[in-house]
Amino acid sequence: MSAFTADDETPADTAPRHGDGSRMSTRGSNQGGVRQYNERVVLQALRLHGSLPGADLARLTGLTAQTVSLITKRLLDEGYLRKGAPVRGKVGQPSVPLSLNPQGAYAVGLKVGRRQMDTLLVDFTGQVQGLWSWPYAFPDPDELLPEITRRLAAIRRKLGPEGRDRVCGVGIGAPLALGGWQSLLGVAPEQASRWAGLNLREAVAQRCEWPVLSMKDTSAACVSELVAGRGRSLHSFLYVFVDTFIGGGLVIDGHLHTGATGNAGAVGSMPLGFAGAGGAGAARQLLSVASLNTLEQAWAAAGLPLAEPAQAMQAPWRAVTDGWVSQAGPAVAHALHGAACLLDLDGVIIDGVLSRDLLAALIRQTEAAMKGPAWEGVAPPRLLQGSVGADAAALGGALLPLHTNFAPDRELFLKELAG
Repeated sequence: MSAFTADDETPADTAPRHGDGSRMSTRGSNQGGVRQYNERVVLQALRLHGSLPGADLARLTGLTAQTVSLITKRLLDEGYLRKGAPVRGKVGQPSVPLSLNPQGAYAVGLKVGRRQMDTLLVDFTGQVQGLWSWPYAFPDPDELLPEITRRLAAIRRKLGPEGRDRVCGVGIGAPLALGGWQSLLGVAPEQASRWAGLNLREAVAQRCEWPVLSMKDTSAACVSELVAGRGRSLHSFLYVFVDTFIGGGLVIDGHLHTGATGNAGAVGSMPLGFAGAGGAGAARQLLSVASLNTLEQAWAAAGLPLAEPAQAMQAPWRAVTDGWVSQAGPAVAHALHGAACLLDLDGVIIDGVLSRDLLAALIRQTEAAMKGPAWEGVAPPRLLQGSVGADAAALGGALLPLHTNFAPDRELFLKELAG
């Protein structure tokens, strides 16, 4: 993937992300008063199926050929679509395929993590055009917010007047409690308290002329897998993301569910047992075992320096990493058991900032732990490795404004927008 660097802030081209074989299920209406909805249905058909002539668009959407013609003309005039080269058949006029214009709209994603902030720019097709990362020991609002301002200003400059006018919004993915779990992170209380009472979305909106949306970081990562990854093939699934802490998201019937407080799918807070009488010996939470923070602490205890993700499965870190996997896998399986008892899931998608080989090892260990007798009477969900990776939360953040403005199924993010 390309990146923004400190010396070169120009968003660079990247190869397209994952394709999919999903099929168009949303259909339009030929009745009056639904122009915007029908436009979104046409755009969604092209997003899912790629370049199509008008006749195929009409067949897929259930709209009349005349309605599709009127809609596509408007979308071409507004710069959201572009024409391809005419395709000549055996008889009649050549068909002209239509496709999304990558420069039709842009969106910005911000992932504010406990160790790093990622700023990501995507075009109208959802392809990543640039990524810039800013690491830190722990985020300080007084440093973070000015850095966000600089990033957004750099994007405005590089897009130019026309491009910046086509930015449909900024989506933020951030933990709901950035100041929480101070003892596990080794963060001083005065550092953590700087996040108390701060509304990050409002703070960013004050520094930005574009609309700003926000949600929990792991829910945003779940959005990226739902919209642009393996989640498109699953009806209902639990999403698990391993980062500084482990967390997750929940999709039921093809819709992201965030719950009353926005924290649905928070697997990291699930206990690994029961507290004793009077609360003595309180059980640890999953995040205290199956998180990158725990692995880093184990390396430090062994006298090893902090490793890059690609080094975790190499000497001298490998032995410590294997020990972490042997504990994290059963702990994740324990959490999945509770989820499976309550929700009849099609599957569980596990992803994270881990290297792909370490993530695969964690999934194998989790699968092995799911074969025990405790699963009798419960159908174990199939485990799938996520397809987006470390950039999932930033990409999900960028997809929020894109789908809010252009997708027909606005219920996907209805609760987040209402909040």
